[in-house]
Amino acid sequence: MHETVIPILPCRDIDEIAAFYGMLGFDTTHHQTRPNPYLALRRDGIELHFAGISGFDPEQSYGSCIVAVDDTTRLFEDFAAGMRAAHGKLLLTGIPRITRPRKRKNTGDLAGFTVVDPGGNWIRIFRSQAEPAPADASDEASGPLARALENAIVQGEARGDTRQAAKILDGNLARAGDLTPVITLVEALVYRAELAVRLGDLDTAERLLARVADTTLDDSQRERLSDALANAADLELAVRPAVR
Repeated sequence: MHETVIPILPCRDIDEIAAFYGMLGFDTTHHQTRPNPYLALRRDGIELHFAGISGFDPEQSYGSCIVAVDDTTRLFEDFAAGMRAAHGKLLLTGIPRITRPRKRKNTGDLAGFTVVDPGGNWIRIFRSQAEPAPADASDEASGPLARALENAIVQGEARGDTRQAAKILDGNLARAGDLTPVITLVEALVYRAELAVRLGDLDTAERLLARVADTTLDDSQRERLSDALANAADLELAVRPAVR
């Protein structure tokens, strides 16, 4: 048996949705304006449908769906490439926006990222199976800052509570000492900077990113932090034009 489930999500303007998802590599398979606005999109095995609703407010949307894929990193990079080609940077704040792939403890450590589209719909994209943890990561994963980072990610990514996520990290970053693993410290600083950008607190974001840049890392640490450092570079683009 082969079952297919296709969500129908709300939006205010199907043409706005078509342009956004076209940027991410989706093809329009159906487009109608009468008797009601309706749009169907497909990218490989991902199919999304949208209903246009007059007067709809994306800020008030509860639309959401989960997409399971084999490789969240590859799909994120494809989406990011389209976004950079169209805008010169990633859209990290407001509506629409995208987040980076992160493991979430409330999903069994499945790596996931989120696309919030112009309709305010949260497209939650997860890896189909969890990746094995690095063999030498046990101490880092069990430290207080690592646990705080896990909790902050749940608040910020799964629940969309950016302020609570920032609050969780602020106290633990203030208590982080010389014994805090540098991998955990940098990951926490970068994520807190991302939260600051979402909150429009660009001064805090710039300060945190400067702290990341001043942290001494060896080649092995840079390799393990490649995703976090790439995120920091994207955040720099979001911060610097606004604060200069």
